[in-house]
Parts: sequence; structure tokens; C-alpha cells
Amino acid sequence: MANTTLILLAAGSSTRFATKVKKQWLYTGENPLWLHVAKHFEQHTDFAEIIIVSTAQEIQQMKQFATYHYVEGGDNRQASLGNALEVVHSEYVLVSDIARCCVPADMIQRILSAKEKASCVVPVLAVVDTLYMDALPIDRDKVQIIQTPQLSRTSKLKLALKTDRLFSDDSSAIASLGEPIYFVEGDTHAHKLTTLADLAKLDCLQAPSARTLTGFGIDTHPFEAHKPMVLCGVAIDYDSGFKAHSDGDVAIHALIDALLGASGMGDIGELYPDTQDTYAGVDSTLLLSDTVKRIHAYGFSIGNIDMTIIAEAPKLLPYKDTMKQTLASILQIRPHLVNLKATTSEKLGFIGRKEGVTVHAVANLTYTNWKQL
Repeated sequence: MANTTLILLAAGSSTRFATKVKKQWLYTGENPLWLHVAKHFEQHTDFAEIIIVSTAQEIQQMKQFATYHYVEGGDNRQASLGNALEVVHSEYVLVSDIARCCVPADMIQRILSAKEKASCVVPVLAVVDTLYMDALPIDRDKVQIIQTPQLSRTSKLKLALKTDRLFSDDSSAIASLGEPIYFVEGDTHAHKLTTLADLAKLDCLQAPSARTLTGFGIDTHPFEAHKPMVLCGVAIDYDSGFKAHSDGDVAIHALIDALLGASGMGDIGELYPDTQDTYAGVDSTLLLSDTVKRIHAYGFSIGNIDMTIIAEAPKLLPYKDTMKQTLASILQIRPHLVNLKATTSEKLGFIGRKEGVTVHAVANLTYTNWKQL
């Protein structure tokens, strides 16, 4: 029976990556990076369990991909690791960062094969360049570059982290107990993804799939007298607005659902529930902006959208150009990629009776091509 649990840390904010995409959501083929890493470890070793640590929001999306054990992270790496360790029951634990995404299989085996050598097994690289500290040269033969993954006795790591002191890695924590550390040969291929420039050093990553993902959204709102009307983020001169918890922008609501449908992120009611006071009367362009930010962060680029507004009233032709410009600006795409159509219901049904409006929306997404960033 496997006696080692794998913990993969993916709760970071990717601030140093300096792109709209969070690095754990870069796609290689049709797999986001975090899944690529998990599958790679899973392929080469039999683990008692695989734990993915991330944010609550991202975990909801991760669950759509694989049935690993997901744990919400903390304010820093150590807190995130501590949360994961609470559910670990195996004798050993192997901890790695998702950013360490090209760890060779033989390096993993070197680490696991040495599990009985010490309380912590650490891969290291020798320093080949001259080193200075405080303007003075130091003996590089006494210096090592520490890598992950690192294998620890679970009980020792749990004990080492019961402190307010912050450690940069697991070996530092265990060494603070006076426990022995065992070093194995690392690998330059196990380079950590920190900045965009690091992508060129990671030859295990494929370009993202060229697949187009399509989502459909539909929304309907009845009119509400004496309320301002807003459609596509544009104020419309009419004697009624839309009855809704928010400002009632039925077009943007349909568009958000189309975007969420294409990305597999649920629907508008899940992200912005009308049961929360936070969204009472909210400007729907703010909801759309937040949706676009999520779309980009999760590794998608917006291709084009097509919308049909079905209404007997008001007449929308005078507003269409402004609507397109407004939506294009929020979506961060060019205006010609936003298509708006307005039609009537030929006086049939509640729309024909001028009781409300229905909007249909289609959105196309692609995986962000990080090779072009």
C-alpha cells in the first residue's frame, strides 16, 4: 500500500508572472498547468492520495477536471501547506509547487528512493558560477541550490510547522528541529516558472490547444415603470427599466452566461447571486468586467460574441454603435468582434405586448497562447 501523499501547492496569486493569466491556468495542450503537473506525478508514482491546494474560487473550477482531494490555501505557502497537512495520514508526504512543472521522472524516483535516509529528502543543484556575499567571494562548493519536490516524514513536518516562524521550504522547517536532511541530485530541467521568461526554459510544456469553446446565454426581464433602462451598459431613453435585483441589464446578463458557459464556470447566479445584498442595484458592467478578469485569469482569450435582443420596444438602432463600443471596451476585444442584432417577436407573447425583453448571446473563447505573450 502506498505510504506517501502528494501535495501540490497552487494557491499563489502569480503576481511576479505579470500577465492576465494565472500561471497555474496556463494550458499545455488541453490541460491547465496544475492538472498537467498532477497527471505527471500520478503517471510515475503510486500515491496514497493527491492533494491540490488552491483558492476556494479556483477549487470550484478545478473540480470540473479531476477528482483529487482539494484543500483551500492560506495567506502564504506555509499556511497553505499546513492546511493540507491536516488531512494527511500517510507516513510520508511529497510536497511540490505547481510552478515546478517539468520535474523529470528519474528525479522523482531519486527522491522517493531515499525516503528512509532522513526526515527530509531534498533535491539540490551545485553552483557553477562565482558567488559573492557582502562584496566578498564565497566558496561555491559549500553552496547548494535547493529545489522541490521535497519528501518529508509527515509527523516531523507537521511538528516543524507548529510555529509562527516562516520557512522558505520544508527542509528549512525540519532542519530547525535539528532533524537530518538528505540531499539527492536535482535537475536543471526542474526549473521553476516564476516569470514569463521562464517559459522558454520549460521544454516539457506544449503549446495550448487551438480548440474554440462556445457558450450560449439567455436572459429575460420584465419592464419596471419609472426605473432607468440600461442595455449593454448604455442608458436608453425609455419610460421603463427592467425589474431585477441588479440594474437589470438583460443583455449583459445573457452575455455573462455565454462567457461562463464557454469557460465551464457555471452561470451568473452562481457567481453573482441575487440573494446577496452586495449585488442589489449593482451596475452590470462591473459584473461583466469581473467575469472578463476571471476568464483571462483561468487561461482563456475572448474571440467574438454575437447577441440578439428581442424587443418590441424600445427602438435600439440609434444605440447599437455605442453598445458595441461599450461592450468591446469591457471585453477587451475589437468592436468588429462584437455583433449586435435587434428584432421583434412580431407582436407575439409578453414581448409583443411590450412587457419585457429577452436577449440571446453566444460567446467564443480560445485558450490563451502563452507562446505569444
